[in-house]
Amino acid sequence: MRRISYLFVALLMCGMAMAQPESWAKKAVKSLFTVKTFDANGGLLGSGNGFFVSETGDAVGCFAPFNGAARAIVIDAAGKEYAVDYIVGASEVYDVAKFHVNIKKSFPIAVGSPATVETAMWLMPYAQKTAKTIEGKVVKVEKVNNDNNYYSLTLNAPENTVGCPLLNAAGEVVGLLQGGGSAEKQYAVDINMALGLKASGLAINDPTLKLTSIKKALPDDMQEALVSLFIGSTALDSIAMNTLVDDFIAKFPTSVDGYVYRANRECAAADFSSADNDMQTALKVGDKKEEAHYNYAKMMLDKIVYVPNVTFDAWTLDKALSEVEAAISVSPASHYRQLKAQILFVQEKYADAAAIYKLLVDEGFTTAENYFGIARCHEMQKDTTSCIAMLDSAVATFSRPYLKEAAPYIMARAQMLLNVGKYRQAVNDLNDYEQLMIAFVNDNFYYVRSQAEKNGRLYKQALDDLRKAIQMSPENTFYMAEKASLELRLGLYDDVIATAKECISADQKLSDGYLFLGVAQCAKGEKAEGLKNLAKAKELGDNQAQTFIEKYSK
Repeated sequence: MRRISYLFVALLMCGMAMAQPESWAKKAVKSLFTVKTFDANGGLLGSGNGFFVSETGDAVGCFAPFNGAARAIVIDAAGKEYAVDYIVGASEVYDVAKFHVNIKKSFPIAVGSPATVETAMWLMPYAQKTAKTIEGKVVKVEKVNNDNNYYSLTLNAPENTVGCPLLNAAGEVVGLLQGGGSAEKQYAVDINMALGLKASGLAINDPTLKLTSIKKALPDDMQEALVSLFIGSTALDSIAMNTLVDDFIAKFPTSVDGYVYRANRECAAADFSSADNDMQTALKVGDKKEEAHYNYAKMMLDKIVYVPNVTFDAWTLDKALSEVEAAISVSPASHYRQLKAQILFVQEKYADAAAIYKLLVDEGFTTAENYFGIARCHEMQKDTTSCIAMLDSAVATFSRPYLKEAAPYIMARAQMLLNVGKYRQAVNDLNDYEQLMIAFVNDNFYYVRSQAEKNGRLYKQALDDLRKAIQMSPENTFYMAEKASLELRLGLYDDVIATAKECISADQKLSDGYLFLGVAQCAKGEKAEGLKNLAKAKELGDNQAQTFIEKYSK
């Protein structure tokens, strides 16, 4: 009786082991699907396999079909098609992707513990309605990519099964089948590697994810998602960026940032009505009302100052002032008050604006921006002495060697010094500016500095700068005429002749070249040629030529 019992139990156990795959296969097959991807023109690009890992459409599979794809669908075991919404993450090296499918309810496969050597595994190929598993065995386990397993198996896998799940005896997924195997040996990557793929704020610049045009998932963390918006603003085209912003708003509907991003893009397109609607929504649902008021006011000011030719009566300086004051009533943040000062400045209320900037400075916000704000107010009030003093304070917030951030304030002081006739001081600032912005200075910069140097009696430097201006703009005869005029003033007659001939060569219908050539030749005693060129200058309409003709004809 006992032997019969033992035999019965043994047979029962054997039967259970043999029947195990069949017991969960019919359920597991519902989780599988095939992936089809398409290029930008709608042509079929590739195909692969995958399976669901959540009831809400989260799925994993091979990445290869997504490479170069603009759109993707999945076809489940019942033959139904569903669109792939977005890619969560991917590894090109291990040919793994995690993505989301637009489906109301999906049938996930449970995740099992990592397998060990000699563990039996079953490959579950994609098939519509039928459920057939293929048994194999783990022969080697390696650790890769953050301590995930990489399996070598004895498994006779059919073609086109890359990306299909490998299941344990309980029907739990342990790995995904990799490519590159043979009839004797196959490879699989740990399911946890696929599950561990997460959306990141840096995903837009991820080399692997950049290989596909399919939309990338926004991170669940709002700050990470904001990083995506920041990077996307320069890395994505207009359509993709608009989609990203819309997705951010849908995912974080109480965040003011999403509405601000979209409203700013609408402002850039001169769609101020839509921008206004978005900011009104931000004020209603946003969790940081003060930020909504501040950004609303800033948009109004920017529109009024920079896009005055487009009419939008709803946005006024008074309304902008009201909005920023609403922000200040919640939080007296320094940048809120700076914006109020800027609005007052545009309203030509210079004393009121200066008072705000001064208060900020007195409170310890001794920034270049605040000193510059006071300087501008003094400039508009014709108080050049106080203006220069504040510009000195602005520049003094930076230490030598200067960084590029100091450049705008250095240039502002240089311009003011030029206005009051302090030419050599202006030249010093212009020299500093050149060092900071050497890659961005143009021919006009060198012309302006040459005039400061000339007025400051720094004649050699002035000539050098005029040469640079001509070198950068070789067709500009105005610079040549300026150079010839200064050379003439310095008695450098041979140089004048060379410069004047260069000017004539550039434009034979311009009188300046003939005038300077004629004067220089006459000054050297070459009166016959000189008078001929002066006559040509007169013929071309130069009013000064006759005076020189009379002088040198005596």
